[in-house]
Amino acid sequence: MAGTVQHTFFAVNGVRLHVAEQGAGPLVVLLHGFPESWYSWRHQFGPLAASGYRVVAPDQRGYARSEQPEAVEAYTLLHLAGDVIGLVDALGEKRVVLVGHDWGAFVAWVTAMLRPDVVRAVAGLSVPPVLPGGMSPPSITRKRYGDGFYQVAFQEPGVADAALARDPETTFRRVLFGGSGDNPSSIDPWIVPEGGTLLDFMPEPAQLPEWLTQVDIEAFADDYVRHGERAFTGGLNWYRNAERNWELLAAFRGRRIEGPALYIAGDRDMVVGMSGGGDAILKRVEQAAPHLRRGVILPGCGHWTQQERPNDVNRELLDFLAQLP
Repeated sequence: MAGTVQHTFFAVNGVRLHVAEQGAGPLVVLLHGFPESWYSWRHQFGPLAASGYRVVAPDQRGYARSEQPEAVEAYTLLHLAGDVIGLVDALGEKRVVLVGHDWGAFVAWVTAMLRPDVVRAVAGLSVPPVLPGGMSPPSITRKRYGDGFYQVAFQEPGVADAALARDPETTFRRVLFGGSGDNPSSIDPWIVPEGGTLLDFMPEPAQLPEWLTQVDIEAFADDYVRHGERAFTGGLNWYRNAERNWELLAAFRGRRIEGPALYIAGDRDMVVGMSGGGDAILKRVEQAAPHLRRGVILPGCGHWTQQERPNDVNRELLDFLAQLP
């Protein structure tokens, strides 16, 4: 039996990280996105652990039960990739398979690019590899989508922080529904109305979709309220380093991901829609990860890939892992 999920803390690069873990065997680290936590992988722990893997999902720095460094500059991709490598070492391991979703996918792709000696394979959900600096910087997205684009709006310190932290349950309910395949406009870019916040763009669901329960919303919110008014500041600071990441990683332009890779996304994901659709985004992945084993576009699935389609994601992950040497 794989047992139950165990919770512990590790000091990694001077930051106290909360870690959820289950199972024994080759190490698989699951990296969540914004605004999530280890809990976004709740459907993956059991199946992967039962299949013979040591499954570890941290709350990444700034999120949920983990520590929030004060400085905005403490959330660059170099810090985040360093946390992954430091966690692997703290776990007593030498090699790892990384699986990332949303911002966690950026971290997984970039870590695989920088440390192929440690990362033996990588899977990205929703977000394709945009190398070397991850997310397109505001200097580009502002020209393409305007000042209201949510990634640009997040650059203003304190504004999104206060709006999202006012009522975490409302935040999770509206953001998780708003980005899902159950929202008819889920593929549209997230544009914050002038004078408003992201939540003004997100609809209040008449009822929760089948994949999301009130218990899930409370689980996410409970892990965030411990940070009070700064509940979402750590995660927002990741966005506030998007420009800096490209400067810091400029020396790695032209590098690709040379290990085995897997990509999974939904056809109703905003990321896929903004990339020109499934065929276009798969070509992008293949260019950055030439050893892509499989690219999967799930019909009807929105942004929250592993939560909306857990059975499909688990099947693809287990097939991918089974093929690795």
